[in-house]
Amino acid sequence: MGLRNNIGDLRYIVLYLRFLTYVYICTERYNNDDSVMKDMYRLECKCMLKEGDRFLLGEGRKKLLNLVEETGSIKGAAKRMDMSYRHAWGIIKRIEKATDEEIVISKRGGDKGGGTKLSESGKKLLKTYENMKKDHRGDIFQKPSLTVDGIIESEKKILLIERKNPPFEGTYAIPGGFVEYGEKVEDAVVREIKEETGLETKIIDLVGVYSEPNRDPRGHTVSIVYSLQVTGGTLSGGSDARKPRYFSKDELPDLAFDHESIIEDYLIGSSD
Repeated sequence: MGLRNNIGDLRYIVLYLRFLTYVYICTERYNNDDSVMKDMYRLECKCMLKEGDRFLLGEGRKKLLNLVEETGSIKGAAKRMDMSYRHAWGIIKRIEKATDEEIVISKRGGDKGGGTKLSESGKKLLKTYENMKKDHRGDIFQKPSLTVDGIIESEKKILLIERKNPPFEGTYAIPGGFVEYGEKVEDAVVREIKEETGLETKIIDLVGVYSEPNRDPRGHTVSIVYSLQVTGGTLSGGSDARKPRYFSKDELPDLAFDHESIIEDYLIGSSD
């Protein structure tokens, strides 16, 4: 059975539950034993996406697919990961064999140039892995996820993106996304704006922090919202968002999450 018929089934993801139980027991002992030199050790666990017994994605494969989409080239992605083109191509073919789907689409060169991008199945597979991993982390550690959103205003209009993926697929929203581990929130909002709108920006001010536990149907997320100024780039859509557009502040569409109230806070603050 192909990926398209099973992508939403939680059975795809196989997590090392016995290992996590062992980690938990070790952590409890570790925290209660003053004789342990805590600065010498670090506990890690691994997450894999599977369909039945077939391995689809792990962190390494996820990184490769992200880089293919980012660079538009398998060769470029392989170089960034310090591996040969042949090795990278072999990994992609193994993913395609396991999913029974075309994961990348390559176009030959010419007047318009060539390149390689993820197919819709490839994007869906990647998004499923990322979403399920975030959901699982929330279930285990019971802590909120950290996100950022950015408000860009130009000529009394607010920049919004149309969401490509659930939740609120097809609904407009403020551009933004999840903060990556080891990333500053200030860097994350600039990165997310670039990925979803194609625009280079710089932060103007902090709009606010939004932490209502039920604001996101996927789970408890805390969003740090900034206002930003455009410094360059070209307006275009991204992997998570269709082409963005500016809306008059007086004629905003229905918005995802709590973004209507966020924009209201921004407008009140900017009028002071």
